[in-house]
Amino acid sequence: MRAAIALAHQAWAAGEVPVGAVVVKAGEIIGRGFNRPISGHDPTAHAEIQALRDAAQRLGNYRLPGCELFVTIEPCTMCAGAIIHARIARVVYGARDAKTGAHGSVVDLFSEPRLNFHAAVISGVLAQECGKLLSDFFAERRQAQDKV
Repeated sequence: MRAAIALAHQAWAAGEVPVGAVVVKAGEIIGRGFNRPISGHDPTAHAEIQALRDAAQRLGNYRLPGCELFVTIEPCTMCAGAIIHARIARVVYGARDAKTGAHGSVVDLFSEPRLNFHAAVISGVLAQECGKLLSDFFAERRQAQDKV
């Protein structure tokens, strides 16, 4: 999770919402990503998607069985769908996302019985630190807006 947090800081430095993600296989990071939708003009460029793409390229396979995804915030429905399609074995995330979270905050795709694959999910890992990163980022943006 610390590696994902470091990537979230890179996103912030790039003017993006600070979310970071890593894919781990057998204890080794094989995929890294941070939010890039604004700079990339790409609504799919979430941290999880970036990390999944990186890992898939390294492994030469769009399926990532036996891999874990660590991400600083609860995945959205788009990212949950990609995680399910990639066959990620376990998702570990920090802060919950009351607006778009797909692990129970809004919907729970990870336990939807009609889907053919279910990743194990662990929530709340370094949640305060991950949540503070997001709240500080948005507080800074609001403060900058007030000065305009």
